[in-house]
Amino acid sequence: MQNNFYKNKKVLVTGGTGLIGKPLVEMLINKGAKVRIASLDDVSRAHPKAEFKRLDLTKYDNCLEACKDNDYVFHLAGIKGSPKMTQEKPASFFVPTILFNTNMMEAASQTGIKRYLFTSTVGVYSPTEIFHEDDVWKTFPSENDKFAGWAKRMGELQAQAYNIEDGWDKIAIVRPANVYGPYDNFDPENAMVIPSLIKRGLDGENPFSVWGDGSEERDLLYVDDLVNFIELAINKQEKSYELYNVGLGKATSVSSLVKKIKEEAGSNAKIKYDITKPTIKTTLCLDTEKAKRKLEWEPKISLDEGIKKTIDWYKENID
Repeated sequence: MQNNFYKNKKVLVTGGTGLIGKPLVEMLINKGAKVRIASLDDVSRAHPKAEFKRLDLTKYDNCLEACKDNDYVFHLAGIKGSPKMTQEKPASFFVPTILFNTNMMEAASQTGIKRYLFTSTVGVYSPTEIFHEDDVWKTFPSENDKFAGWAKRMGELQAQAYNIEDGWDKIAIVRPANVYGPYDNFDPENAMVIPSLIKRGLDGENPFSVWGDGSEERDLLYVDDLVNFIELAINKQEKSYELYNVGLGKATSVSSLVKKIKEEAGSNAKIKYDITKPTIKTTLCLDTEKAKRKLEWEPKISLDEGIKKTIDWYKENID
């Protein structure tokens, strides 16, 4: 890997104030990049050494403004929501996702962006034991994930279309596992599984409420491992259109996860599984051999270590 690859490069990170964006921006700045953040968050969440633009990226003109004069784009901006949100408010999730994915990629194409990373989702897959990159178009997204799945599939197709028609090269697509870590959303009403359980554990909830019956299994990836991967994906991109799964490559049941979080949080509460709540009753596990083989990437943070790091951060930043 070129140690000076990002030095003095102008890099746009959409969603650079979020779970993945914050550590990525810090890494890029440490590598000498000149970073611009486009986000709807308050400027106080942005890295002090980054340029910040508060922009609604569902608007094409805003995407042009964000992309202008940049070399690379990491498109991380998204709407992160629980199964409850995607079931009850699908338009609020689906429509803006389609808009800012489409508008950002078109703006990047029109403004001469040299390398582009598009963040997809495991929701593009149909339920199966192991998710393989090349199997997506043989099936349909699951009923539970259809809005996220189809929205992100359209982004993947858009990238491929530019590559075929215009020869726009150096487009990398990443399908991450369930990502967690500092700066996650810890609201139990719409958070993903790990931050939701962490908040319940540290709040002393008793009984400890768990959505579903605990048998659901998830591939869970600590955010720093994903950041290391997506930085590599742009740095070492050779083919003009490449797509990767990124995860631990193994699934953990929710019931096992609850026990780990309770222990780390010091909770003695009784567990109450609530099967009336919306959840995704599938096993989510990614085949990550391509990422390991082509980019020599390996996750470094175990689930136990990642949970401890996330709980420690939440304790320090609970207010």
